[in-house]
Amino acid sequence: MSNKNKNQNKEEVFLDQTLRPTEWDEYVGQKHVKDNLRILLSAAAERGEPAEHVLFYGPPGLGKTTLAHLVAREANRPIRITSGPAVERVGDLASILTNLSPGDILFIDEVHRLPKTVEEILYPAMESGKLDIIIGKGPSARTIQLDLPPFTLIAATTRVAMISSPLRSRFGGGVFRLEFYTEKELEKILERSARLLNTHLEKGAVEEIARRSRFTPRAANFLLKRCRDFAQVEKRVIDHNTVRVALEMLQIDELGLSAADRKFLEILMRKFGGGPVGLKTMAAATSEEEATLEEVVEPYLIQLGLLERTPRGRVATTLAFKHLNIEPPKNLQNKLIS
Repeated sequence: MSNKNKNQNKEEVFLDQTLRPTEWDEYVGQKHVKDNLRILLSAAAERGEPAEHVLFYGPPGLGKTTLAHLVAREANRPIRITSGPAVERVGDLASILTNLSPGDILFIDEVHRLPKTVEEILYPAMESGKLDIIIGKGPSARTIQLDLPPFTLIAATTRVAMISSPLRSRFGGGVFRLEFYTEKELEKILERSARLLNTHLEKGAVEEIARRSRFTPRAANFLLKRCRDFAQVEKRVIDHNTVRVALEMLQIDELGLSAADRKFLEILMRKFGGGPVGLKTMAAATSEEEATLEEVVEPYLIQLGLLERTPRGRVATTLAFKHLNIEPPKNLQNKLIS
């Protein structure tokens, strides 16, 4: 990787950390989650105990990691951060758990990617504060049980269905789903981010970016930074027109659809008459992985009402044909009903 790319990546990480809310009042949206967490943390503090374990799930970019940091700040406890793919062996998890101090918070991102053997060690650690380690193999193998300091596990995942039932049941504090944001909420986030970046946005620019942000703060902040870069280079004020030109360069249309989104819909409409088409077929036709289509492309299209998942496969809606200016087939309504 070149020094230029490294510097760009460092800047992106720095900006992401800078824009991340550090106080409850700065965190916009997800009111039901925040209200429940406040009660959970206040009750635990009054009892002088660590908070119960918590699981956050939902699409990427909605603020799961930010919430974990806010919980640690509210509880005034250190937070240790790792991820499911990083914990490859039982020894990795044992090392992390035994180095925790009483009351610490352990955050595991993408917890659904924990190996099964590691996950099974986590059960007694969460439930009874014990760590069972097997030493040796065969007839001479023996189990050592270590006492762990009381801690709070906060886990996050984009695929809650892939978490086993035994693990999911051990989150006594609650399992919380993060919802997509409204345009008004995104406008508040953008106004705050613009202040932190010392960037002036006119009202029309804020509304235009929010409209194209896929209902997620991460996308909103990304588009804000790209519009800022464009305005800086072109020596322009960030108004409605500047935002439109900048986002056209990024191939993001007025509904927030990317080039990949439009390619998906165009293939579905032009090659398959709008569907129904199975996921495997669409993955092959678009040269994308099935997981990418299911987790990245399809949720936003469904949210906008441009795509439906029927028992027979994916079907483009009348709105999708209208948006891409393609003539819909006469039997489209029958496809959507079937």
